[in-house]
This record gives sequence, C-alpha cells and structure tokens, in this order.
Amino acid sequence: MKIPYNFPALALLVVSPLGADMLEDANRMLCVPGDVSYCVSDIGCKTELPEDKNIPEFIEVDLKRKTLATTKASGEGRSTPIGSQQRQDGHIYLQGVENGRTFSMVISETTGNLTFAIATDGETATGFGDCTPD
Repeated sequence: MKIPYNFPALALLVVSPLGADMLEDANRMLCVPGDVSYCVSDIGCKTELPEDKNIPEFIEVDLKRKTLATTKASGEGRSTPIGSQQRQDGHIYLQGVENGRTFSMVISETTGNLTFAIATDGETATGFGDCTPD
C-alpha cells in the first residue's frame, strides 16, 4: 500500500553524493535531496525516494526573502515561507509551518550538510542533504 503524502517545497533535503561548500556568508543556497525516511503512526517507517514524496530535485533557500522554493527550471513554481531562521555556532536553523505541516532544518555553514524533519498529524519525514552557495 502506498501512502500518499505531498510535502511543501521546503521539505526537500536529504542525502546527496554532492560535496557541499562553505555557507558562512551565504544568504542564498541550492540544496539537493536524497532518500527520506517516511513514518506513519501505527504502520511504521520506510525509506522513500524524494520524488515519491513530491520533494523537488533542487531547492533554493533564500534567507533574505525567508523562502524555500523550487528552481525556475523545474517549472513547478512552488514556494514555502521560512517562519523562523537563526545562525548560531556554525549552523543555520530554519523552521516553519505550512498546510498543516511543520518543518525544521539544520544546515552546517562549514560543510553544507543538511538535516531536516517534517511532521504532520501521525506522519513524519526525516532526511539529509547537501547545500551549496547559489
């Protein structure tokens, strides 16, 4: 049984083979997702491909505009507001709420490594990814 779940544009980043760059002064970055661990209450967890969960191939993070968005080349036109952002101890912390889902992301400014979590009533998705200055 396939469990339908559509993520907002933000919910994107996960494990990627790409090397990441220093992001200490970056206000715009491009992030690439990999596999995501998707869990449903009373059913369990499984690894999913990002595209199976409606997660874009590339995500543009714009800290000045406080948005996560798909690239123009994708033709999707998706954008998600960042409700809270903070830089602290070499990390960028992003959080937000959209369409009944909450998200939280941590991006390392020195390596570009990304960790994220998305939650809604009875469902979660977690993953890793890489970000590079845009």
